[in-house]
Amino acid sequence: MSSYDFYEEIAETPVCVILERYPLAVDYLANHRLGGIDSSKTLPAALLDVDPEMLEEFGLDNESIIDHFCTFLEAFRSDPDDRPDAISSITIIGGRNKSGESENEELTVRPGEIISIVGPTGSGKSRLLEDIECMAQKDTPTLRQILINGTVPDEMRRFDTGGKLVAQLSQTMNFVMDLTVREFLEMHAKSRMVSDVEDVVERCFECANSLAGEKFSPDTKVTQLSGGQSRALMIADTALMSASPIVLIDEIENAGIDRKEAIRLLAGNEKIILMSTHDPLLALRADKRIVIKNGGIAKVLTTTANERKNLVKIEKVDNILLGLRNSLRKGEVIDDGVVEEFMDEWFWSFLR
Repeated sequence: MSSYDFYEEIAETPVCVILERYPLAVDYLANHRLGGIDSSKTLPAALLDVDPEMLEEFGLDNESIIDHFCTFLEAFRSDPDDRPDAISSITIIGGRNKSGESENEELTVRPGEIISIVGPTGSGKSRLLEDIECMAQKDTPTLRQILINGTVPDEMRRFDTGGKLVAQLSQTMNFVMDLTVREFLEMHAKSRMVSDVEDVVERCFECANSLAGEKFSPDTKVTQLSGGQSRALMIADTALMSASPIVLIDEIENAGIDRKEAIRLLAGNEKIILMSTHDPLLALRADKRIVIKNGGIAKVLTTTANERKNLVKIEKVDNILLGLRNSLRKGEVIDDGVVEEFMDEWFWSFLR
């Protein structure tokens, strides 16, 4: 849907209906001191009642503010099917490693697939995520190329900041806004033209709390959230509100959250997931894993049926370790009895 399509809608539809369809338009009108216009009229009709000098303060007139408003709605359009960024695949074409050797790899990933990226610290996992995020076209140190739907993305798609193809969850994140969790989520929902803001905000909040180890309230300031709570909030936000079809995750295991549920949540929305990880639980849960060595893609492995089977055993061990971590968090003493009980449980977990 282009801005031209919005002209017809705005010319024929009362402002009150427009505001119901596009909640963020409320803020647009308020920011231009048009929050009090007669919403029973269409915008062009309502603007006839507005003092022209008020619009001149913004360097606008009746005609140009309608142009601006249509462009604004286009930038924040809500229907994913109308987005030119709907994708059916992303292809990573190998470049060169740190020694200048060819990677000789090409990998195509489709919606719903999960790809893990493994390798030693400093091997280049984050560099691969960065290449995907910027849709590298042999113009980064690795000389990799990223194709969208099998073709080279044009510059508008590559550098568009309004409807980004890629959402990234980094290892560290800091909020700089003095908003509560509810205010933060409401702002995101409105900016993404969500139709039922209250419902989505509530679901997002509940989801974030189910992922976080320590619960928080909707009135908690985002600047007061711990690292794990921040990651949980942004995972829920990405899964339930973001239209970005590609999600990049950098070492989610360090967040102290329910990482298994987090991956299930993100992948359940037909997004393409690529995650850098050192965690065998996450690496083996992926459909494929990219092995990075010396700054380059060394190989791409498909998770085998036997690895899936072993994943069950690894989960048992992880649950035992999780129990120990929770005991420490509660301030309990890890004495000989606790360790012996831990070892017994570990031993029997492999016999079951």
